[in-house]
Amino acid sequence: MAASSSASRELFTAGVRAVLHNWPVLQIAVDNGFGGVYGQQKADWMVDVLQQYFHDNADLQQYEVEDYISTLMDQEFDTVVDDGSLPQVGKKMYPIHLKWDVIFKIYGSVWLETLFLLLSMECDAAAPVVNGTHSMTNFVPSSSSAENEEEDDGWTVVRRKK
Repeated sequence: MAASSSASRELFTAGVRAVLHNWPVLQIAVDNGFGGVYGQQKADWMVDVLQQYFHDNADLQQYEVEDYISTLMDQEFDTVVDDGSLPQVGKKMYPIHLKWDVIFKIYGSVWLETLFLLLSMECDAAAPVVNGTHSMTNFVPSSSSAENEEEDDGWTVVRRKK
């Protein structure tokens, strides 16, 4: 049972990683150095912290997950997520968390790996494709000052383009 639990937890962590690392807001924060020189390590740490948060809190609500991710982004990347993507990220993680053990016991790791692949592809759809891979390194902001809004208090506002 311990091996099954360990494998289940590893797959859940991989799922959290797939969703977070393909989230354009986190990619922009890391690529633009919002988290300092250790931005990528902070993003990796965020995966572990979020997975532990799910593990420690069995009766989470989706809004609590969103609030926690928002707090992490604020504290670690000095980024206020104001583009409407937090509910989407929470919506991808929350149902899997609710039924995680049941899903793993019934369907096993193959089904879960497929699910995470689909989730990451869905997240990737928002990121530009460069040389066949999704990347935010070539992100070029438009010249419009409204879209490139830098608040007077030092915060950078990330907004979703429609």
